[in-house]
Amino acid sequence: MAVLTPLVAACSSDTDRSGIVVTTTILGDLTRAVVGDTVPVRVLMQAGADPHSFAISARQAADIERSALVVHNGLGLEEGVARHVEAAAAAGVATLAVAERVDPIAYTSDESAGKPDPHFWTDPQRVRKAVEAISAEVLAQVDGIDAAAVRANTDRYLAELDQLDRWMTDRFAAIPPERRQLVTDHHVFGYLAQRFGFRVIGAVIPSGTTLASPSASDLDELAGAIRAAGVGAIFADSAQPERLSRVLAEHTGLQVQVIALHTESLTPPGGGAATYLEMARANTEAIARGLSGPTT
Repeated sequence: MAVLTPLVAACSSDTDRSGIVVTTTILGDLTRAVVGDTVPVRVLMQAGADPHSFAISARQAADIERSALVVHNGLGLEEGVARHVEAAAAAGVATLAVAERVDPIAYTSDESAGKPDPHFWTDPQRVRKAVEAISAEVLAQVDGIDAAAVRANTDRYLAELDQLDRWMTDRFAAIPPERRQLVTDHHVFGYLAQRFGFRVIGAVIPSGTTLASPSASDLDELAGAIRAAGVGAIFADSAQPERLSRVLAEHTGLQVQVIALHTESLTPPGGGAATYLEMARANTEAIARGLSGPTT
């Protein structure tokens, strides 16, 4: 094994590094929108993967070490990948922690209060900052790339994001302010709440990570908040079991819908959220419908 170590290091020299490795499906879509077909982009997570619990293979770890640039979310989102990204950075691989570049906010309640919130993509204006950061880093770090194509792709996608932002603003404006109250399976919509004037009542899992678990007292406290606010819907990740959300819905004694959203991963093609733009539109429609119905 001692003989292999320097060989691996030699294979990962600066001159051998190429392509871009991206951790999450959402960032993969943004990165591909920027680079087009100018450079290979390898996304570590499969559609539907939970970034909090995802663990990479030995081959994927080697891909990270051999890449010209690693694009990752950061702020604690990819809990099983972070050490590999850190090791790559220590070995000289260029890395970009996107969430650190978009004016991040902190969680405001429950056990994650005060910690930085990594779920920036629920705010299209933050996504605009993310795309600008990815574009700049690609141009700076990836040798031989078609810079003119990257800039044109970036400008085109930024215009699409601006259009998305205007559409989401109009769609949410139809929800009366007193109904703009969110309960989710875990804390994932803080940025959307800040951007579009929602109030986060609480989360079934009182944390920013799906790896935590609620206690009976947590459920009791959230149920009381739901009763007091008259919330008519709980939003749960479409890729995660809805058991906890359904338990809470029954626990409140109210007729509370459980509505699926795409929160931390894109879907395969045809799954309703195969791109970031498709995901944002699908979630906006689901939230608007869920909060426009009668409450009990």
